[in-house]
Amino acid sequence: MKIGLIIYGSLDTVSGGYLYDRKLVEYLRTQGDTVEIISLPWRNYAAHLMDNFRFRLPPDLDILIQDELNHPSLIGANRGKHPYPIVALVHHLRCSERRPAWQNALYGIVEKKYLQSVDGFIFNSRTTQEVVNRVIGNSKSGLVAYPPTDRFGEPISEQEIKERANSDEFRILFLGNVIYRKGLHTLLAAVNGLQSTVKVDIVGGSTSEPRYAYEMERYVLTHGLSSIVKFHGALDNEPLIKMYKQSHVMVVPSSYEGFGIVYLEGMCFGLPAIGTTAGGASEIITQGEDGYLIRPEDVSSLAGHLNVLNTDRNLLVRLSLNAVKRYRSQPTWDETARSIREFLYKMV
Repeated sequence: MKIGLIIYGSLDTVSGGYLYDRKLVEYLRTQGDTVEIISLPWRNYAAHLMDNFRFRLPPDLDILIQDELNHPSLIGANRGKHPYPIVALVHHLRCSERRPAWQNALYGIVEKKYLQSVDGFIFNSRTTQEVVNRVIGNSKSGLVAYPPTDRFGEPISEQEIKERANSDEFRILFLGNVIYRKGLHTLLAAVNGLQSTVKVDIVGGSTSEPRYAYEMERYVLTHGLSSIVKFHGALDNEPLIKMYKQSHVMVVPSSYEGFGIVYLEGMCFGLPAIGTTAGGASEIITQGEDGYLIRPEDVSSLAGHLNVLNTDRNLLVRLSLNAVKRYRSQPTWDETARSIREFLYKMV
């Protein structure tokens, strides 16, 4: 089958959503399908809307997958009869993010028009499916297909978890692009209020929202946190694995996550996860069992959980072992990707 995939920018972009797209393309190609990548340039939202006057659907495909991130560019091209089925791959809706209500109302109008223009959906979580169904109803074909979380293979051992918990340092890992939605400001404010000494490793690109990244670096300097907070930028696999292994807890207090691959990847290394109640993190994290869920920007709750995990290492070990169990319970990527391929073939 000849499949198209529309994305913004490069398939090699470092983020959970692009990892999903990239792994899906790899799987489909290994199964003998031809996958054509159609890339539109990254610009601002208004410029993307202008694509509707010039962008047209590519010819000679059996089915077209559109990363829903591209929605402002595609409404015009999708309008009317399609030469083939169009499936939207939805990581999360823009109108679900934390921002002023009037802005989300405008984004919601555009997104609704886009969602109505496609023939089916692949959702990265049940949370995302429920959000889309609230926007347009559930009359179209859809599949919940969880993201790839097993790229690092077998989790670390119980012995490694216990030995790590005995170290004097308490290491916090933030993994994600340094953008406002990921909530790094909440973590830094929580660390600034801790009584005990910790180390914070920040892994992720800083080019998506350079002003925000600059503000976070200034916060670290002006609050005297330079000795305990380090910005590493994006890391390749081997140094990333080393970072996972030396950390004690994963903290990504996002204002919204459609799912949160990073939480489960951290659980492979026995890291309890701290996320927020907004979005799909609650499908991964069980409160007090393998991590904690806080309200977005709840600095005091985050500081409290970090302090308890640091001072009560027996609790840290229990949550770490539970995190590994949670990781093992997740479907493998091959199982998920196989279900996506079967769904696509049924759509043709």
